[in-house]
Amino acid sequence: MTTLIATILLVVFVVLVVAAVVKSVRIVPQASAGIVERFGRYHRTLNAGLNIVTPFVDRLRPLIDLREQVVSFPPQPVITRDNLVVGIDTVIYFQVTDPRAATYEVANYITAVEQLTVTTLRNVVGGMDLEHVLTSRDRINSELRKELDEATGKWGIRVGRVELKAIEPPSSIQDSMEKQMRADRDKRAAILSAEGSKQSAILTAEGERQAAVLKARGESEAVVLRAEAEAKAQAARARGQAEAISTVFRAIHEGNPDQRLLAYQYMQMLPQIAQGDANKVWIVPSEIGKALEGIGGFFSAATASRADGQPAPAGPAAAPGAAPSGAGTEFHAPVGRHASLEGWLAGGGGPVHDGAVGDNEGGAVPGAGDTSGAPRHDDPALMEGPSEMGATV
Repeated sequence: MTTLIATILLVVFVVLVVAAVVKSVRIVPQASAGIVERFGRYHRTLNAGLNIVTPFVDRLRPLIDLREQVVSFPPQPVITRDNLVVGIDTVIYFQVTDPRAATYEVANYITAVEQLTVTTLRNVVGGMDLEHVLTSRDRINSELRKELDEATGKWGIRVGRVELKAIEPPSSIQDSMEKQMRADRDKRAAILSAEGSKQSAILTAEGERQAAVLKARGESEAVVLRAEAEAKAQAARARGQAEAISTVFRAIHEGNPDQRLLAYQYMQMLPQIAQGDANKVWIVPSEIGKALEGIGGFFSAATASRADGQPAPAGPAAAPGAAPSGAGTEFHAPVGRHASLEGWLAGGGGPVHDGAVGDNEGGAVPGAGDTSGAPRHDDPALMEGPSEMGATV
């Protein structure tokens, strides 16, 4: 009996010793802390690792997580300065820095941080209108973090960051905002289109101006070149005409023509003067009267000599006002060759036919064709000898 009691007592003692050992050994995980209370009062804080406490005297409270925690609160209705109710969803990043203060200074630090965030958020957002709330998230975050960090410092909590996860204005305000944004986008698009059209018009006008300047410059250079070419051509033609006149003048002086030859040349030029349907006025030289008188006198002398059987006289006596014949070519009219011309000059009005001239003349008399009307010498002004005479053809 005594042995049995001793055995039971030994077993109870061993169990008590094991229980005491188990109760005295505490293992705290990393990034955690434990609060030890002795007889209901704070005794010490257990850090990570193996810790020994007094069994049946010390009591270990629930471990506190020392890592940074992220807490997302449900959307909270907040009234802005322009009396609009918006729902703001916030996210807070905080960390327990003092386990003793987080345990004894506040009953539930997570709930306390949540309520403090809501009240601080309403104070900050209540002084701003909706447009600033939507565009000033960084400012709201910094103000919230500052206020929360100051308030939670005595709780052993450090607020690292506060973020506004969502801002939800009323549906009617959202529709108005969408319309405003659409109108603003349309306005910007119209402005950009107008700017593009303006730049395009400016560039087009600039291009047209440069093209016009280049075209005018090219035309100016072309006109200058054409003028220079025309001046050179006129100079060349003038030189050619001067040489031709010099040659003709020299040939005339070397040939020493008499008055009868000059009169005959006058007669050759008359049909050419009257040619052309557009001729309204033609000019007869003042010397044509004397030339015609000379030719008339010559043909009268030729007719008389032909009637007497003597040759036609040559020299001043044959044609009044004509130059005396000398070394130059003499004008001899064979018998019967110029009857038509003589008749035309005498006023017969007959046709003038082409005929051969004297052997020394070296050419044919150009025909005047059928006059088909009054003879040209019937005009009294032709024989009066004025300097100019105009007649309508």
